[in-house]
Amino acid sequence: MTQGVIWKQILMFALPLIAGNLFQQLYNTVDSIVVGNFVGKEALAAVGSVGPILNSMIGFFVGLSTGAGVVISQYYGAKDEEKVSGAVHSMLCLTLVLCAAITVLGVLLCPIMLSLMQTPGDVYQEAKTYLTIYFSGVSGLLLYNMGSGVLRAVGDSRHPLYFLIFSACTNTVLDVVLVAGFHMGIAGAAWATVAAQSLSAMLVFLTLMHSDGAYRIVWRRLAVDWKILKKIISVGLPAALQMVITSVSNIFVQSYINVFGSDVMAGWSAYAKLDAFMMLPMQSVSMAATTFVGQNLGAGELKRAKKGTHMSILLSVCITVLVMIPLLIFAPFMVGLFNSEPEVLRFGTLFVRMLSPFYVACCINQIYAGSLRGAGDSRAPMVIMLCCFVFFRQIYLFVTSRVFGTIGWVAFGYPAGWILCTVLISIYYKMGRWKKHVIQMEKE
Repeated sequence: MTQGVIWKQILMFALPLIAGNLFQQLYNTVDSIVVGNFVGKEALAAVGSVGPILNSMIGFFVGLSTGAGVVISQYYGAKDEEKVSGAVHSMLCLTLVLCAAITVLGVLLCPIMLSLMQTPGDVYQEAKTYLTIYFSGVSGLLLYNMGSGVLRAVGDSRHPLYFLIFSACTNTVLDVVLVAGFHMGIAGAAWATVAAQSLSAMLVFLTLMHSDGAYRIVWRRLAVDWKILKKIISVGLPAALQMVITSVSNIFVQSYINVFGSDVMAGWSAYAKLDAFMMLPMQSVSMAATTFVGQNLGAGELKRAKKGTHMSILLSVCITVLVMIPLLIFAPFMVGLFNSEPEVLRFGTLFVRMLSPFYVACCINQIYAGSLRGAGDSRAPMVIMLCCFVFFRQIYLFVTSRVFGTIGWVAFGYPAGWILCTVLISIYYKMGRWKKHVIQMEKE
């Protein structure tokens, strides 16, 4: 990514990421559609309400993977094959340890987190069942994300896409068979997801094991290069903390939603699934910007890296707007895919049409954050996003829930945080303090 037309390289790298993330989202979305139509609105509410819990555990690992991707992309851009190999095997060792830790913690903490969210009694048991099964098999998801992160760091965003298409199709078939066919309820949806994620992990690791590049996994070389691992953690830990704290904060946000009952919960769950799809373009372009900036700074191309950031913002906004327009028009139909009860439709449509226009602000803050991480500065985006998405949002929700007490004001807590984050991270990027990380990298 250090040569060629900038916008074409970013777009061609981002498109497979968008498609791949699309199929990644299909896991839980298909679960929601199947249980919402074949089990009921309580099951739909259960699947939707556990999202913040899943993200709080998994987000920590994904943040660390971001650090590994930045380090690998920088070494790859500098053509340092020995360090590329060291980074890959060090991250694999860390991943295997975290697989065990997140599985145990996830299963043990399920009841506590559901209680913190004030999960209603008619939803609690199904939410607990889904979470317990999901965390029991979460290693497949973690290993896939680690492996696909390595491939993306060296410029290969196609293979992760192919594997996700296969596993998402498998998940869809298993959902229908286990839930609609064998009437296993929400447990069937959870087992289908675990099986599909394990398949994607197997496929991505087979690819890495049979690669000819420096990033090839060779099990006899499995060892930790502590210096490289320290660099991975120094870049990835701020992103990991940001993701996990934001997700934990969303557990408390969910508690504000839950007090309005299962109809609002189900409507919010439907919106949350559509929201995840709307976030795909900006998140995918942000990942492309991280790799683009990392590789170009590794090759000493500062000017090209900055141009890539500006082009990524333009691409992200254009794609997001194109996707947002039909969503606004067909919002009732889209919500109805999950559950057709009138109150669920009413609340779901309200959330979609009220919050969607503010995705443009998200485009800007996501791209700047991705570019800063690509430059090795992951601490600043962490601090800014935590201030906006956690502290500011919690204060906002505490005040508005008591002053106004309506679901509209509670839901607006999300765009309020997006807007504030966009303003602050734009100011920080333009100040240029992130360049000191580039100088440090060149010294190393």
